[in-house]
This record gives sequence, C-alpha cells and structure tokens, in this order.
Amino acid sequence: MSWNEALKKGQEIVMATCSKKGEPRAVVVISLGLVDGKLLVGACQMKTALKNLTENKKVSIVVKKDRRYFRINGDAAVYGEGKFLEAAIKRSNSPLPHHAIAIKIKEIFDLDKAKRI
Repeated sequence: MSWNEALKKGQEIVMATCSKKGEPRAVVVISLGLVDGKLLVGACQMKTALKNLTENKKVSIVVKKDRRYFRINGDAAVYGEGKFLEAAIKRSNSPLPHHAIAIKIKEIFDLDKAKRI
C-alpha cells in the first residue's frame, strides 16, 4: 500500500493546525481524496482550525490505513468558492462544507519505518 491510498475519499485523518500565537489544534476530518495533487478536506464545523489556517498555513496530518501510519506535512489554503469548494461539496455527505481546505503535500513520513518517503 502506498501513502496516497491512505488518503482516499472517506478515510478518517487527524489534522493539526497552529495559531499565530503557537496554540495547537488537532481535529478529526474526513479525506475527500486528492484533487490536482492536493488533499481535499471539507470544513463544516471547525472555526478554530479555519482561523488557524488563515494565520498559519502549515498543517500536519496523521493517517492510519491497514495497520500502517503516515504523517504528512504541507501547506493549506482555504477556499470559500471555486473548484475546490465545488469538489468538496460534490464529494461530501451531509452536512455540506462551507469551505474547502486544499493541502499541498510537502513531506511524507512512514511512521512504521521511521523514514521520510
């Protein structure tokens, strides 16, 4: 299994953000898959995480798939309209997202092998 299989639509992932003041926030979100090489997440009820992303675009994600763990670091952008929000709405179940978070993947770590891939 490759790391991108762990990010398929419907996969639960833990997404960590951090405010400008350094206050961390971790939330469980559902992957909406990859769009244009970016991980897509719909934002319904995550006011603090969205605020953090406007202050600091860095995110860290942990995902488990078939007893394998991956940590993915990247830069997030929040969209209130456009193709990423349209894709998030199309791929989501109720409640529908008000914003889309598109994460550009910068680093991938296989946590079981303790190495960067």
